[in-house]
Amino acid sequence: MNTTSEIPGIQIDTVTEWMVETIPGVNPPFSFSPIAGGHSNLTFAVADAAGRRLVLRRPPLTAVLATAHDMEREYRVITAFGPTEVATPETFGLCTDVAVNGAPFYVMDFVDGVVLHDREITAEAIPMNQRKALSYSVVDTLAALHGADPDEIGLGDLGRRSGYLERQLKRWQGQWEKSKTRELVEMDRTFELLMDALPEERYNTVVHGDYRLGNMLVTPATGTVAAVLDWELCTLGDPLADLGYLLNNWILPGEDQIAGATSFPTSDGGFISREELIARYGEKTGFDVENADYYRSFQFWRLAAIVEGVMSRYMKGALDNEVDLDAFKIQIDALAASAFDIASGLSA
Repeated sequence: MNTTSEIPGIQIDTVTEWMVETIPGVNPPFSFSPIAGGHSNLTFAVADAAGRRLVLRRPPLTAVLATAHDMEREYRVITAFGPTEVATPETFGLCTDVAVNGAPFYVMDFVDGVVLHDREITAEAIPMNQRKALSYSVVDTLAALHGADPDEIGLGDLGRRSGYLERQLKRWQGQWEKSKTRELVEMDRTFELLMDALPEERYNTVVHGDYRLGNMLVTPATGTVAAVLDWELCTLGDPLADLGYLLNNWILPGEDQIAGATSFPTSDGGFISREELIARYGEKTGFDVENADYYRSFQFWRLAAIVEGVMSRYMKGALDNEVDLDAFKIQIDALAASAFDIASGLSA
């Protein structure tokens, strides 16, 4: 049987055979088209002969890190949240036999919706009168995610149950030291300030790790979250880390230069303020949110370390694409500055 494919990442014959054997009611032949790809996991839209739509996810073709591209883990998480109030696609099957497609993959339902990657998409897709409702849906979905008991949904062993923030701080400080291309005093000082102000760990839930509008499908007509996507960084930890990350991506009109960003989906206007977001999250979860700024500083600092690592790999030739290194440096410097500015006020 010919298992080659004109679509990088899909061995059409063997994948078709697996889908017919695994997913009830599908009608071959299937068409496959990439939705997203790169150094993150690859996503393909799949359509069968009757027009039924599905989605296939697999690791990238190169630069695969087992911990970052674990299909079994990602499939398990999405499946676990299926019965909860967290909007996730229905899952249909996981294939761990690499002979089928060169790497593990899974198939889930196709969910209609729009991904708000930037301000322009928001302006085109989301009516102004639905943006407040969408704001509430984003917050309420996060609260539902953090309200799910890991043991009850079968994810109690997804990660360690304590010490999340301290481990994260030490991990990313170590990564910064290994990958930094220059000295950046704000990074070292912020690490010290965050360690000194390390809050008591009061909550331990499933955390998404990359919770923002760019990682969810939304329904424009109703202003609701249709599905939360990209669970590859999911683990157990302090839920307020997700809150801090969302707040840093919740940029409102006139704030476009925060952390060096130029176009966030919320910056087109009509969304609730960060203060309202924090208050609603606290109301829905019952969590103490007084220390939200700590988590904002931590997430700015963490992202700066991550982006520095990516830039370092480009500079060493480990990644092929040509990029604007000056733009990378501007972003990293701004992230580090934002982290330090917030951290400097934590003990005031």
